[in-house]
Amino acid sequence: MRVRDTRHEVNSDVVLGEDWVTPETSDADVRRKRERRGYLTLNRSPLARKIITFNLIGLLILVGGVFYLNPFRDSLTEQRVNGLHSEAGLIADVFEVQIPRNAPVSLAGGDGIDPQSTLDNLTLSHGVEVFVYDTAGKKVAHRSGPALDLETPDGSTVITDFLNSVWEGTSRLLTPGAPDVPGADSERLAEALLEGVEAGNAPMATGVDANGETLFAVASPILQGERIVGIVAAASAAGEVDDLVRKEREQVLQMFVIAILVSIGLSLVLASTIANPLSDLAAAAEIGRDRNARKMAPGRVRIPDLTGRPDEIGRLSGALRGMVAALYDRIDANEQFAADVAHEIKNPLASLRSAVGTMRVAKREDQREKLLDVIDHDVRRLDRLVSDISNASRLDSELVKEDEEQFDLLHMLHNLTDYLGEDAKSKGVEFITDLPKQPIMVYGLEARLAQVFVNLITNAVSFCEEGDAVRVWVRKRENRVLVVFEDTGPGIPEQALTKIFNRFYSERPPGQFGDHSGLGLAISKQIVEAHGGVIWAENIRPTDADITSEPLGARFVVGLPV
Repeated sequence: MRVRDTRHEVNSDVVLGEDWVTPETSDADVRRKRERRGYLTLNRSPLARKIITFNLIGLLILVGGVFYLNPFRDSLTEQRVNGLHSEAGLIADVFEVQIPRNAPVSLAGGDGIDPQSTLDNLTLSHGVEVFVYDTAGKKVAHRSGPALDLETPDGSTVITDFLNSVWEGTSRLLTPGAPDVPGADSERLAEALLEGVEAGNAPMATGVDANGETLFAVASPILQGERIVGIVAAASAAGEVDDLVRKEREQVLQMFVIAILVSIGLSLVLASTIANPLSDLAAAAEIGRDRNARKMAPGRVRIPDLTGRPDEIGRLSGALRGMVAALYDRIDANEQFAADVAHEIKNPLASLRSAVGTMRVAKREDQREKLLDVIDHDVRRLDRLVSDISNASRLDSELVKEDEEQFDLLHMLHNLTDYLGEDAKSKGVEFITDLPKQPIMVYGLEARLAQVFVNLITNAVSFCEEGDAVRVWVRKRENRVLVVFEDTGPGIPEQALTKIFNRFYSERPPGQFGDHSGLGLAISKQIVEAHGGVIWAENIRPTDADITSEPLGARFVVGLPV
């Protein structure tokens, strides 16, 4: 009979996502937890609070910057002052037309010029108050334009008025007992401009009345040639610009309130799509941690299936599910491995116990010698078994720790076949190699793959008798390289083809019983698959049409990516 090392298949019942059904992690329980938690996670989710806070901070900085820079007021002030300058200049031009060029003129005297009559005949803009002064600073005419209607039906400024009242109330609390500063009026502002008027110069003054309303005044000289004979001062209505600014701010604040509501709503939606899935993933991980701490009943940890999401959370869910699946596979494999080890060790121990018990009653020396041979064989078998088990148990961690490098596969195979070929020839087995001349570079762990090839070659030689042959050949196929090991031994029993890579599976001739642990091919399969490759075994038959014909030998194929 032919012997092949194999490994037992690990029956893993790890099923991810919706197929996991356990009492404590069923879908109904998950849905009930989500319904209790809901989508407003502000009390339980720091991440949701941070999302809303950071979104609001950006809006607050934006609106605060707009009000701090005050572009509405500056623009409206500039426009109003320019309008007053134009109107005062036009009124001064009207007076200049009426003044004779050479005769001395006094606006306060009766030189044929009536300033008040002239001013009354002009059409003034809404909200403008005009003063005319002579060179001595005496007011000789005064008129106000049509009143400016600052209160419009659609000009509600509730938000702005509320914020202003809060600001004023806070200011009074911080500065109690502050005295009221008497305010200015249009005439006082106009008189303040008289001294600054020069030919070609039109000064401007700003003041605040007793109600805190802003007003502006500009002055323009009335010239007779190059001589100033009078001054026209135009003042705006108190609070005109303030009211316009208030309305502009009200519109900005209304949009700001809408933006806040929209931002909070979008933040809650964002939190429900980020914080809630992360909370589900964290809860599943915490369940596993608590179970490990024996705080909950044991069972499978269910990681929510969010892999349908095309974002980082979907990737995280897939990674966690893969990690959990790999962990359970490892746990199941370790449990199965421990059971297999216990079973395999019991056999030589039972043999040892039987041999030792028989030694007590054996009387003939030849019987004692045979029992000692059995004991020696079982001890060596146990030693070999323990060594192979130790190597197999460390293999996973060593494959992860070792660094992969690129190397020449053919160079390594040449070294192995040269050495092992001599050993095979010494046993009367012909050793044939068929390797390409061009190097084949692969990426992986050279020492581990050499371990696989040594195991396959020695395994093939061990089944050959004198006169048989072992052949090793290599072929490159696009993105893969095939390394094939053939022998002319008895072949593989059909019932063993599906078992030879199981752990501790060994079916060798009677003369080789106990010389192998049954882990060689299992370790080889593990190493090859860790490199992204495949390994399989088959019988060599004279024709594929007759699968019942006696095999001409066995063939093992290792496929590796290049």
